Amino acid sequence: MNDILRALGRALVSLLHPRMLWLTAMPFVVSGLIWGTVIWFGWEPFTDFLRVWLEQWHFTQWIYRFFGYFGVDSVRMALAPFILVALLIPLIVVTALLLIAGWSMPAVLRHLSRRHFIHLEARQGGSFWGSLGQSLGATLVFLIAALLTLPLWLVPPFFAIVPPLLWGWLTYRVMTYDALAYHASAEERRRIVRERRLPLLVIGVATGLLGSLPTLLWVSSVIMIVLFPVIALLAIWLYVVIFVFSALWFAHYCLRALSRLRAAEAARHEPTLAGTELPVASVPWRESEDLPRALPAPTPPAPGSGPSNGSP
Repeated sequence: MNDILRALGRALVSLLHPRMLWLTAMPFVVSGLIWGTVIWFGWEPFTDFLRVWLEQWHFTQWIYRFFGYFGVDSVRMALAPFILVALLIPLIVVTALLLIAGWSMPAVLRHLSRRHFIHLEARQGGSFWGSLGQSLGATLVFLIAALLTLPLWLVPPFFAIVPPLLWGWLTYRVMTYDALAYHASAEERRRIVRERRLPLLVIGVATGLLGSLPTLLWVSSVIMIVLFPVIALLAIWLYVVIFVFSALWFAHYCLRALSRLRAAEAARHEPTLAGTELPVASVPWRESEDLPRALPAPTPPAPGSGPSNGSP
């Protein structure tokens, strides 16, 4: 948990850097042009089509009568725009996420490498095509899960639980690969994802909750849904800022985990003196078995005794 909070604080500081704020420009411009054009020319035709289609369902008529009984007649006007918004939001967010992963994430890693992780060796265990495949595969799974769970997005309390979980899983799958693709080897990346799956998912769900804030703003008021074409550009910019912050959070956490992993590996393989037997110091020559024993020192003659002449 301390590593998650430490990475969160550093990501907030890094987000305020002018270069990081500039990284929100390109994804915002591209997403804004794509979806701004779609919304500008297709909002009214799509909402009219949905209204006609909804009128053909008995369940829709039952919903109109149910809310009309309580005096809420605005449901008939807002249901079609609400469904259109519910369909557009995942597509807008996925577009922003893919642009962040493909364009902003490499710039984020270069920035962090020069400022915080200059000691990390770049082993380039990932590639552009690997990132693209990872992103598209995770996005496909996400869209299928979103379509299957879409009815739950309209039912409390599931509308506050299911979308953040799905966004968290998608963000975790996409951002983790890109955060480690340049510095880590393929084996290091798989090991970090395997050993730190839960903290990475926690970061993903947290950023998913942040990403759901504009959605909660729209569903909180019918007027906001009707004005969706006007506030869509602001919402796209908010999504881009949130995903750049998510990229910084994942990058700080993953690169710190990679640095610790390599430090632990280096310490494990570094030779130490703990298990080394030092040679025993050589014994003195007089205790060595390879040499003859020393003769005892001669005893000095007693005082007064003369030299012996051999006579009795």
